[in-house]
Amino acid sequence: MSKFEKTKWADSEFSQNYRDDADIYLPYRSQFIEVVKSLYSYFIDKKSEVRILDIGCGDGLFVQEILKSFSPKHATLVDGSSEMLKAAQNRLEHYKNTSFIEASFQNLVSDEPLLENFDFIYSSLAIHHLPFEEKRKLYTYIYKLLSPGGCFVNYDVVAPQSGKVEKWFLSLWRQWIAEHPCKERSEKLLDIPDQYKANKDNIPDTLEAQLSTLVEIGFRQVDCYFKYGIFSLFGGFK
Repeated sequence: MSKFEKTKWADSEFSQNYRDDADIYLPYRSQFIEVVKSLYSYFIDKKSEVRILDIGCGDGLFVQEILKSFSPKHATLVDGSSEMLKAAQNRLEHYKNTSFIEASFQNLVSDEPLLENFDFIYSSLAIHHLPFEEKRKLYTYIYKLLSPGGCFVNYDVVAPQSGKVEKWFLSLWRQWIAEHPCKERSEKLLDIPDQYKANKDNIPDTLEAQLSTLVEIGFRQVDCYFKYGIFSLFGGFK
């Protein structure tokens, strides 16, 4: 993976466009979040003094959704983009017990700036930028950060098993965008799947390879919790 400052996410206009249009071109985004909230409610919320971590937090939408429904003791948000962190701080300005750290995934693994353990660790549409060995290192670091019984959930794009299936998945993605009620905006976003394929910063691996890696690292109850096309929600427990 390129150093973060050399990727598109370091560009303020690119990150702003993502925040503006994500609900149009990310299929079932709200449903993915609801599944994570259900998992959190069932497995994590009953714990006392829950600490949560969102790595690659973007504009803080997920943490906001958690804080609307639950009361964790503290939420830590990490992102390599200063623009995204500013957006997250603005979104969460009325919530107490939140902290923000500007760091790339490489910084997290090499510098280890996080000194506490977490009961729930989440990442959204970010880890696919890492080559496989860096994914493995990050997953290992995440396992180290989890408290016993803690859970890691990753919402991300994954590589299909074949080119034929990938073409179908990408056609599903285009159909989702085309059918959005806001036609004026959605028509301008129909090439997003092609941009995704052409972007060399995107290095997705198969779901199966990543689930196997989580098991090898030591995660328990590893599974895929929700999936649509290339978009997948998966993780495990410590």
